[in-house]
Amino acid sequence: MNKQTYESPLNSRYASKEMQYIFSPDRKFTTWRKLWVALAESEMDLGLPVTQAQVDELKAHVEDIDYENAARHEARVRHDVMAHVHAYGDVCPNARGIIHLGATSCYVTDNADILMLRDALTLIRQKLVEVLRRLRKFAWEYKDLPCLGYTHLQPAQLTTVGKRATLWMQDLVMDLDEVNFALSSLKLLGNRGATGTQVSFMELFEGDGAKVDELERRIAEKMGMEKVFDVSGQTYPRKLDSRVLGALSGIAQSAYKFAQDLRLLQSFREVEEPFEKNQIGSSAMAYKRNPMRSERICALSRHVMAVYQDAAMTAATQWFERTLDDSANRRLSLPEAFLATDAVLELYANIADGMVVYPKMIEKRVMENLPFMATEDIIMESVKHGADRQEIHERVRVHSQAAANRMKAEGLESDLMERIAADPAFPLDQTHLTALLAPEKYTGRAAEQTERFITHTVDPILAGYEAMDMGSIKV
Repeated sequence: MNKQTYESPLNSRYASKEMQYIFSPDRKFTTWRKLWVALAESEMDLGLPVTQAQVDELKAHVEDIDYENAARHEARVRHDVMAHVHAYGDVCPNARGIIHLGATSCYVTDNADILMLRDALTLIRQKLVEVLRRLRKFAWEYKDLPCLGYTHLQPAQLTTVGKRATLWMQDLVMDLDEVNFALSSLKLLGNRGATGTQVSFMELFEGDGAKVDELERRIAEKMGMEKVFDVSGQTYPRKLDSRVLGALSGIAQSAYKFAQDLRLLQSFREVEEPFEKNQIGSSAMAYKRNPMRSERICALSRHVMAVYQDAAMTAATQWFERTLDDSANRRLSLPEAFLATDAVLELYANIADGMVVYPKMIEKRVMENLPFMATEDIIMESVKHGADRQEIHERVRVHSQAAANRMKAEGLESDLMERIAADPAFPLDQTHLTALLAPEKYTGRAAEQTERFITHTVDPILAGYEAMDMGSIKV
C-alpha cells in the first residue's frame, strides 16, 4: 500500500497555484540559470573570455533541469548551489568552465529571492486591490442602512453597514501603501563576493571598478530590476525580509479584524459570509451555518503574524558580513508567509463578494436599543416644551434603568417609551416620542463619510489599477 508523506496544507488546501509557482523548484532553479546566463553574457560583453556559443548553450538549457542529477551532485558535494552548477554543466558541456564565473552562492540564491519577492508582492497587491473593489461595492450598497454600533462590544451609537465596511477598507488601503513601499525598496544584491567587497570581480577585470559596476548594472537590467544595493555583506540585508513580511503581517492583521467582525455579526444574525447550497456547517448539528471561511482567515492570519517574527529575529541575529543560520529559516518563513497571505486574500475576496445582509434583523437590534439612545433628544424636546431639564434628566435615568432591568432580568422587550409616555413629567405624547425613533436620525454623517471615502480614496486607487489582471482570484 502506498503511504502518503507530509505535504504542506498551504499547497494542498489553501494557496493559489500562481503563488505556489512563484516559490516552486522550477521557478527557483530556472531563475538561478537565468542569473547565470545574465552573468556570463554581461561578462562576455565586457571583454572576459566567454564566447557567444557558450552563452547560447546556457540559454538553450535554462529550463532543462534534471532534478535527480542535481540531487546526486548534492549528495556528493553537500552544497545546493554547486550541485546545480554541476547539473547545468552536464547539459552545457561547452559552457561548463564559465558558469558562475567570479560569483559566490549568494549571487544566485539572494538575487533569485529578490525576484521571487518582487513577483509575490505584485500578486499580493493585485489581490488586495480586488478585495477593495469588492468591499467598495458592498459599502456603497449599504451606506445608508442604519445598524447598531459597538464600543467595548456593548451597544453604542448607530452607524451604517456601509460605514463599518469603510473601516475594513481603510485598513487595506494602509496595507496597500506598505506593499507598494516594500516593492519600491526591493534591490538586487548584485555581484558582491564573499564579504561584499567584489574583490573577485576586481581581479577578473584587472582592477577596473567601472567595469565591475557596469557588469552589475547590466545584470540588473537583464533581470528586470532598476536598483542594486549600494553596500552589502555576502547577502542582501535581511532587514529587507523583515520589511516585506511586516507588510504581509499588516495584511493579516487587517484580514483578521474583518473576519472577526464578521464572525460576531454572523452570531448576531445581522450579516453572514456566503453559504453554499450543499455546504455542511457542522457534522453533528445540521442546522448550523458556521462562519468557516472567516474562521479560516483568522487561523491563517495568526500564522502570518507569527512567521513575521522569524524575519525580525533573523534580521537581528546576522553576524557581521554573513552567517548561515538564516538559510533554513528563510526557506520556511518567506514562502509560508506569502502562501498563507495569498490564501487569506483569496478567502477575503470570496467573502466580500457574497456577504448576506439581513436588514430586518439589523432593524430589530437597532430598535431594541434605540429608545435608550433617543433619551438625549427626548430631554431636549421636553425642555423645548417647558420642562425642567434637571428633573427630566432624573426621570430618564430612573426609567432607563427600570427598562434595562426588565430586559436583562426578565427577558422582556424594552418598555422605556411606554414608561416615558405615561409619566406626566414629560410634555410629549406617544406620537411625538415615536417620531423621535427614526434610526436615520442617529447615524450622524455615516453615509456621507462612506461616500466621501469611496470617491476620494478608494475610487482613485481602483482606477489606477483598472488594467490589472485579476484572473488568479478564485471565487
